[in-house]
Amino acid sequence: MKLFISLLIGFLFGAGLVVSGMSNPANVLNFLDLAAISAGKWDARLMFVLGGAVTVTAIGFALVKRRLRPLFAEKFSWPTATAIDRPLMIGAAMFGIGWGLAGYCPGPALASIGAGAADMLYFIPALIAGMWVAGMSTSAKV
Repeated sequence: MKLFISLLIGFLFGAGLVVSGMSNPANVLNFLDLAAISAGKWDARLMFVLGGAVTVTAIGFALVKRRLRPLFAEKFSWPTATAIDRPLMIGAAMFGIGWGLAGYCPGPALASIGAGAADMLYFIPALIAGMWVAGMSTSAKV
């Protein structure tokens, strides 16, 4: 059941990315291109997608925090890390640079596979390799 729920949620997320146009890297890059503001060509749609996501998440967390336990698990798995440290800052910068250069972050990239985006043949293996390297570097510290 847990796998089915995870697949359903992933499908919903991917469908939302495709419907909103955020699986298209051109839309993301048009949002990140601040020089386009003065030219009157800036695409602000991503701001509304993010605003909608934050709103739904805030409402969802408020409702979930009232529950004693989750619907499909024995207990909640809340994040415990609170420190803003060097690895977090470096990882966030690398993510942002990659997103700005490619126009893809992992969610939209995976959703783009279904749309037949040919550049995913390069991006997804690079994403997996980056995750593997990051996993190796963090597991070496433990």
